[in-house]
Amino acid sequence: MITQERLHELFLIHEDGELIRRVSTSPKNKAGNMAGCVDCGYKRVVVDGKNYRVHRLIWMMTHGKFPVDMIDHINGNKLDNRILNLREANQQQNQQNSIKARANNKLGLIGVSRHKKCKRFRADIMISGKTKYLGLFETPEEAHQAYLTAKREYHDFCTI
Repeated sequence: MITQERLHELFLIHEDGELIRRVSTSPKNKAGNMAGCVDCGYKRVVVDGKNYRVHRLIWMMTHGKFPVDMIDHINGNKLDNRILNLREANQQQNQQNSIKARANNKLGLIGVSRHKKCKRFRADIMISGKTKYLGLFETPEEAHQAYLTAKREYHDFCTI
């Protein structure tokens, strides 16, 4: 298991949330260069032969331990690894901070779906693993606004 001391031997944390190499580990990975590459939306880096997400390493370097569960990017930007943008979260809390609709959402608005029978737009929100119906609306924007209002009320980790 990687230690805080080992990470401080290898990296500095730049104020913009980037890891800067302290030592050269190969001709490509030279001291002074930013470490890591983007993979699946997150920045990752190889340390001692093992892949790590950069936000987890920054957390370890700052707090001396890995988080118990997950790390949430408060502003929703997975590449913003400034320590002030990171917080420990469980999976439910992490999902509460979702700000984008899923890729399969045809409307592109989180919490909104088309109700085919009545040709209106339905708003729903998940609360503690259960779907709460918020109503039917004339436009997708109205349904989305209802979702955002409920999100602010019911999701403690919501930042929108």
